Parts: sequence; structure tokens; C-alpha cells
Amino acid sequence: MNNKFQKPFAIIILVLFIFGMTACNNDVADPGTNGGDEETTFKIGIMTGTVSQGEEEFMMARRMQEKYGDMIVHTTYPDQFATEQETTITNMMSMAADEDLKAIVMVQAVIGAMAAVDNVREMRPDMLIILGAPAEHPEEISTRADILLTTDAFQRGISIMEQARDMGAETFVHYSFARHLSVESISSRLAILKETAAEFGIDFVEADAPDPIGDQGVTGAQQFIMEDVPRKVAEYGPNTALFATNCSMMEPMIRQTIETGAIFPVQCCPSPYHALPGALGLSVPDENKGDVQWILEQIDNAVYDRGAAGRIATWPVPVNMAYIEAGVEYSIKFLEGETTERCDEDLIKAILEDIAGVEITLTHWPLADGSTIENYLMYHSDYITFGTGQVVPR
Repeated sequence: MNNKFQKPFAIIILVLFIFGMTACNNDVADPGTNGGDEETTFKIGIMTGTVSQGEEEFMMARRMQEKYGDMIVHTTYPDQFATEQETTITNMMSMAADEDLKAIVMVQAVIGAMAAVDNVREMRPDMLIILGAPAEHPEEISTRADILLTTDAFQRGISIMEQARDMGAETFVHYSFARHLSVESISSRLAILKETAAEFGIDFVEADAPDPIGDQGVTGAQQFIMEDVPRKVAEYGPNTALFATNCSMMEPMIRQTIETGAIFPVQCCPSPYHALPGALGLSVPDENKGDVQWILEQIDNAVYDRGAAGRIATWPVPVNMAYIEAGVEYSIKFLEGETTERCDEDLIKAILEDIAGVEITLTHWPLADGSTIENYLMYHSDYITFGTGQVVPR
């Protein structure tokens, strides 16, 4: 990170600049309203990717703005976040410069989140910070945030392969790239996927894909998936399960899964809203936004009608969207004094269960010495396989 962000004097200058710019930022509303009806004394900031990098999270942030009005401030990190960390830092500090803003929820907490939080803590050590889907080293980033929420990478290493096996997979193709494979949760999951595939007698294939934040961009990565999936299925047969570690690859992968008759056990970030509606040509009317059962039924029917019954699956809970909603609701309860703990696991679990509509279990990131990181909370879910009668009776 550039040294100018590490020097207190430079931080002060940047903050003064941000204060001057805040009044011109359309996303930063005047304090004092909650959905236009009630007075409130605090704001909550949400940082997400752009629509091109993470449409689900972006739209959930907007939904929180619709629900809570001026209480919610929304900003984004850049598409090229790995090489533009200073922009992530500046955007988060812009929110934190508002003294009425008392909490920040960031999903996904991509590379650069840790540096951004460090700079916010210099200016606002009291800020409540909740990070979803963190990409940086667990032991390091857990000391920066109050709560971290993510899927259980260790359990997923088993359950993804179990799901693929149950769907008839004989080969499993894992698409990724160097930047993702350096992320501990992804590399740990990959090792377990390989081990579980060997146990089940499933051939495991590692496929190199372009990094969407590299020279070819998102478009190049998506085009590669569109072209390479048919090659892999032609080589290994239709009982090939396809998986990738990047969100932008999901929609073309689902389309080609249906086109080639292959198997798609789950997205990198499980959710019925993640890429499935787009790949299936579904639109969501305003009155059905947020209605998970409705979208599950629409996907189920579309998968069945396209002859892909039993070949497409996901989790019934939109995890990254849930992390944003849970982060906001937890922040409100904390700031209103319903809990005094910065990481009240029982409360965050209750909020997630209310959002998911099912009982959930949270585990903690394990360390080599047998202990765990107590504020690093991991969630796992059962699967829904579309077109098989699990959603709509057949």
C-alpha cells in the first residue's frame, strides 16, 4: 500500500478533503431520517462491488436503502480492486468521515478491505465493522473487523463433491486462477475437494481460467468459460460437474451446463439469485423481489422445461445478500443498545435464521493449534436440486 495512507498527517489532509466532497456525494444523505418516517441519530455504511462484479450484493445494498432511507449510505469498491486498493480505502474513508455514520458493512470483503479498515480505525476507532466473504488472511483480518461472515470452506470442500456425486458426476472440473488460489479459504477448500473426489472415485481436473480483473477483464473471462466448458464436456462426457471460484463466471457456466447436458452442483457464492435468473432468462417483478420461494419455483420450472432436471443445484439461502442484510440489522440493534457486544454470536445467528427462514449452525475458523477465531463465523446449508420435485412436486 502507498505510504501516503499510512502517515497520520496525510490521513488528516485526506479526511478534510473528504468532508468537503461529502456534500456532493449523492449516496451520502442528510442524517435524521429512517425511511422518511422516523428520526435516527446514526447512519450505516454499506460497501459492495459494482454491478459487473457482484450484482447480488449491489442490489441488496440498494434494497436496504429502500427499507431504511437516509440511514443507509452505499458506496462501491472498484472492479480492479486488487490493483486499485487506494480507491477502496478512499471510498470507505469517505463514508467514515461522516460523524453520523457508526457502522460499516462490506460484502464482499475483497483484497484491500484490511487496508481500508486499518485507515478507518485510525480515524474512527469506535466504528462497528462487519465483513462478509473476506478474501484476506483469516488471522490478520479477524483482528480488524468486529464480525466476519462467510461460508464454511472446509465443509463445502466435502459437500460440493457429495452434491456432484449425488447428481451423477464422474469428473469434476475446477476453474480458478492464481489470485484466487492464494486465498486461504479457497486453497483449503480446493485441497478438501481433491481429497473427497479421490475418496468418491471422481476424476478431478484443475482448469486455469483468466482472472476477471486481469488484462482480458470480465468479458474475456466469461468468453473463456463459454468456449472452454463445451471442450471439457466433449473430452470428459456429460457427467462432468463444473465449478468456478469467480462470480462473473457463473452465468456463462450455467448456460453452457444446460447447453451441453453437464452438471452444475452450486455457485462459488451459493444463492438462487446468483446468475441463475440471468442464465435462465428470468426477470423478477418488483412485487417478488426478496421472495426466495417464488424465485426457487421459477428456477425449478425453467430448469425442468429446458431438460436439465437434476443437473442444476444451489443453496436455498442467498448468502452474500443475507450477510449484508444481517450486518445492517445487527448494526441497528447494536447501535440502539439491544446488545453491548461487538460480536454477539447468538444475536447474529438469530438474525440470520430470521432472514433464511430456517435454523442454521455457525462454526468458527479453525487454527492449527486446535483453537478457533471466535469472531470469524462460517455458515453452511443444504442443497436444492432443481427439477427433481424438491421445490415443485413433479
